[in-house]
Amino acid sequence: MEAIYYIGLDVHKKSIAYCIKTVGGKTIRQGVIGAGRNELRQWLADLPGTWMGAMEATLFTGWIYDFLKPHAVELKVAHPEMLKAITAAKKKNDRADAEKLADLLRVNLLPECTMMSEDLRELRRILRYRNLVVRTATKMKNKISGLLMEVGAPYNKGRLHGKKYFGELLERVEDVPESVKDLLRLSRGNLEMFSSVQKKLTKTLREQALIRERVERLQSIPGVGEITALTWVLEVGDPGRVQQFPSSGQLLRSVQRPAGISRKRTAWTDLQEAQQASADHAN
Repeated sequence: MEAIYYIGLDVHKKSIAYCIKTVGGKTIRQGVIGAGRNELRQWLADLPGTWMGAMEATLFTGWIYDFLKPHAVELKVAHPEMLKAITAAKKKNDRADAEKLADLLRVNLLPECTMMSEDLRELRRILRYRNLVVRTATKMKNKISGLLMEVGAPYNKGRLHGKKYFGELLERVEDVPESVKDLLRLSRGNLEMFSSVQKKLTKTLREQALIRERVERLQSIPGVGEITALTWVLEVGDPGRVQQFPSSGQLLRSVQRPAGISRKRTAWTDLQEAQQASADHAN
């Protein structure tokens, strides 16, 4: 039977520390390589044999995971919050962290987290970027209101961000410095750009065949809109992955209700039902 080597990988922006061990804990090799595809390709060619690997979830983990996974018997990603023993250790350096990961992997004590497929992670990245754009657009709206309040210009809050009303407002306001008007026009231009971008990103997600059926099924529940459904699908992933819960309903009950959400029927309770319906349909 061919021996399997256990490899811990401590991933950073420019470097990757690694530690290769046998199942008995003997260190075969330790070192540091550059965090680039060419360096990883050469490193793979020099490995002593069949291997399993583990790395901590970081900003840089995704592409490295996708690159290495086809070459490993199994590649796992560790939950960073559950690896505090590494950061709390007295001996703290990259090689020690890589060794700790290798040890946790070989004794089957690695606190593993789920790694979505590359396709779903790509769509999730688009969704998160869309959410960033929406938050930035909200800041622009608040800035427009703030500028008007700073100079004492009256305005209709409900109509302020309408294109026609905004143009008329700039024409009729009095005693407002020209510099403030320029800032208002700039903020309005940014707001329109952000609005256009978020619509394009949402359209891109809407047209994805990979998630369309599940999103539509979630939207069939009253109170669940398109963005809520997209968020649920792309942030949770496959509900069946949480096998320790007998049903997705129990999984949702285990999650604390968000602050400010009452026990009355809301989109939150509707989302619970949507997830249950999705899981039941899959079964």
